[in-house]
Amino acid sequence: MENSSAPTSTASSTSNSPRAALSAWRDAVPELVSSSPAHLAHTYWRSLHYFNLYRMIAAGILLLAHLLLSAHNPLGAYAPHMYVLASVLYLLFGGLVIVTIQSRWPRFEIQVSGQVMADILLITVLMYSSGGIASGLGLLILVTLAASSLIARGKLAMFHAAVATIAVLFEETYRSYTQGASDNYLQAGLLSITYFVVAGLAYYLAQRLTVSEAIAQRQRIDLANLDAVNRLVIQDMQDGVIVVDGDNRVRQINTQAERMLGPLPGSRGETTIDAYSASLSQRIAEWRESGDISLLPLRTPSGHRSFRARITPIGTKRALGAVIFLEDLSRLQAQAQQLKLAALGRLTANIAHEIRNPLSAIGHATQLLQEDEHFDATQKRLLEIIHDNTFRLDRMVQDILQLNRKDRGQPETLHLAQYLHTFCQEFCHTEHLAPDLFLIEADPSLSIHFDRYHLHQVLWNLCRNAWRYCQQHAGSIRLVVSQAHGENVIQLDVIDDGPGVPGAIQAQLFEPFFTTESTGTGLGLYIARQLAEANGATLDYIEVAPGGQFQLCSKGAMH
Repeated sequence: MENSSAPTSTASSTSNSPRAALSAWRDAVPELVSSSPAHLAHTYWRSLHYFNLYRMIAAGILLLAHLLLSAHNPLGAYAPHMYVLASVLYLLFGGLVIVTIQSRWPRFEIQVSGQVMADILLITVLMYSSGGIASGLGLLILVTLAASSLIARGKLAMFHAAVATIAVLFEETYRSYTQGASDNYLQAGLLSITYFVVAGLAYYLAQRLTVSEAIAQRQRIDLANLDAVNRLVIQDMQDGVIVVDGDNRVRQINTQAERMLGPLPGSRGETTIDAYSASLSQRIAEWRESGDISLLPLRTPSGHRSFRARITPIGTKRALGAVIFLEDLSRLQAQAQQLKLAALGRLTANIAHEIRNPLSAIGHATQLLQEDEHFDATQKRLLEIIHDNTFRLDRMVQDILQLNRKDRGQPETLHLAQYLHTFCQEFCHTEHLAPDLFLIEADPSLSIHFDRYHLHQVLWNLCRNAWRYCQQHAGSIRLVVSQAHGENVIQLDVIDDGPGVPGAIQAQLFEPFFTTESTGTGLGLYIARQLAEANGATLDYIEVAPGGQFQLCSKGAMH
C-alpha cells in the first residue's frame, strides 16, 4: 500500500513554472501559501486532534456509565476494578496525546500507529472486563480503524485490522481458558471480518480522498495563479478598474484608479464606494436603476483631471455587482492633440515660411500705399482691411512656428509672488490697461520650476482672454496662487468676473484653431496647454459660477 505521507507531501507540483514568476505570484496572492506542505501538515495534525477528542469523550462516557448506572449494568460486570483502571488509563492516555500532538513529537505516522495500538489494547481490556464479545464494546474498534485510516490516508489500514483481529481472538481465547467453554468464537470471527471490511473500505475512501485532494489542490493553485495574473494585468492597465459587489463594497481596485480618485480610505471588501467617491456612487445608483452606461464625464476630487466611467455588470443581473472602468479623458485628449500636432507639424514645416514671405511683401506694400494721400476714404478702408488681415495671418504663422519651440525651454525656479507682480506691470503697460485691473493673492514662499518665457506666454494668453470677457473694472482679474492639500503641487488660477465659458464649448477650448472671435487664430489656449505640458504641468478650465477660471497646476520647486 504505497501512499504519500500526510504531513510531508504536497498535492501537486509547480516545478515547471519559472521560479521568478512563482515568487511574484506568491507575493501577489497570499492564498498560494495555504497550499504549502506546512499547511497540509497542520490540517492532518488538526484531524488527529479531533480524533483524540473523540477518544477522551468515549473514555469518559464509558467510565461514567459504569459509575452511575445500576448494578445490572453489563459494563465492567466481570472485572469492575480492571474496567475502572482501563477506563482511567484510557482517559489519561487521551490527555497525554494532547501534549504529543501539540509538540508534534514523535512524527505523525508513529503517533497514529501508537494511538491505534493503544486504542485496540485498552478497548480489548474493557471488552474482557465487561464479558467479552457480548458486551458490544468491540464495535468501538471499528470507529478507531475507520478514523485512523482516513486520517493517515489508508496507510497501514490492513495492518491495524489484523492487530485488532488478533486482539479480539486472543481476548476470546483467554476468556475461554479462564472461564471455561465459550460459544462466542463465531461472533469474534464475524467481528474480525468486519474489521477487515471496514479497513478495506476506509483504505478505498482514503485513496479517493487523496486523489480528490490532489485535484483540488492543483485547481486551487491554478485558480490562485490565474487570479494573480488577472491582478497583474489589472494593475498594469492604463484605465482605472474598480470592482464592486452587490452591496457597493470595493472588492478590487488598481493603481490607476487610486491615482484618479485617491487612495482607498479603508481595506478592500469593507470600504463602500459611497465612502470612496460620492459622484461615482451616484452614477452607479443611476446605472442600477436605468442600465444606461452612457455616463457623463466626472472630475477627480482635486478637479485637475476628468475621467469617464464605463460600468459593466457582473453576471446577468446588475444587482450582483459591477466592474467600473475609468477612462482618463485628459490622456485621451492628449493623444488626440498629439495626433493633431503631428499633422500640424508636417503641414507647417512645408508652408509656414513660404506663407510668411508673401505676407511680409503684402504688408509692406500695404504700408506704402497707406502713405499715399491721393486715396479716398473707401480706398483707405480697404487698405486697412488688407493690413489687419495680413497682421492676423502673420500672427497665426508665428503661433504655429512657436509650437516647435515648446521643447526648447530652460526651466528655472520662479517665486510666483514676485514674478506675477512684474508680469502684471508689463501686461498693463503693453496693453494700456489700468494697473489696478489685477488682484494678486500669492504666498511669497511658493515657487515653481518652470521656463520663464513659457510661463510668460501662458499667462499672457490667459490674461488677454480674461480681459476680453471680464467686466474691466478694478480687480476684475484675480491671480490666485495656492498649494494643493497634501501634495507638492502649486495651483495658479486666473479668475475673471465675466460670464464664463458656455458648457457647450468647454470641451473644445483647447483644440487648435477653435475660436469664437472673428479676429482670433484659435491657437492661444492650445499653445498655452502645450507649453504647460512641456514643463510637466497641466492647464484646465474649471467651471465655477460666476466667472471664468483657468487653473495651471505644476510641481512645486524644492527648497
